Amino acid sequence: MIKKQLCLWMSLFIVLLAGCTTYETVNSPAPSRMTMVTTGDLGFIPPAAKTFGWHPTMFSVHTANKLNDEELVRHMRQSITKIMQQKGYAYVSESPSILVGFGMALESEMSDKEIMEKAGLVAGLSTNGVDDEYEKGSVLVALFTPLRQDPIWRVLAQGFTDTGKKIDDREQRFDILTTRMLHAVPNHSM
Repeated sequence: MIKKQLCLWMSLFIVLLAGCTTYETVNSPAPSRMTMVTTGDLGFIPPAAKTFGWHPTMFSVHTANKLNDEELVRHMRQSITKIMQQKGYAYVSESPSILVGFGMALESEMSDKEIMEKAGLVAGLSTNGVDDEYEKGSVLVALFTPLRQDPIWRVLAQGFTDTGKKIDDREQRFDILTTRMLHAVPNHSM
């Protein structure tokens, strides 16, 4: 009798234990996977800040000619400008309240370790289970005040891009990405 009860309890325990096993599966396509990390304090943006401009040196692209770098910079500036204007900030070329800098890199040109060394952040997006047709890309946006050399706030996003495919909807994709990245920047009513 005791042997039967012990066997029954052991069988139940094994069934319960097997039911607790978890597996990570990725069902979404690689391009929709994205990870973001932020650091800094947006409270350093002066309450009277109404304008923004481009950081004089922080805009870089590392793609090894896989994509048109100048075109990427143009798209990124255009998208950031659109999002900042929606938040109530005006672009000015002289004496801005906020300076915006950015960088973009493909994993083949800049590893997570190099990004960590240069930007002080790493989003840690895993490439496990991703087809070779996609490459991990990283985008950094940093906000500065004119009086500080170091950024007051940074956001780093990582996702996947198909470098071999022509991107007809690039402008829309940049807008979606920068909207997510700059979501935390406070709105300013003009």
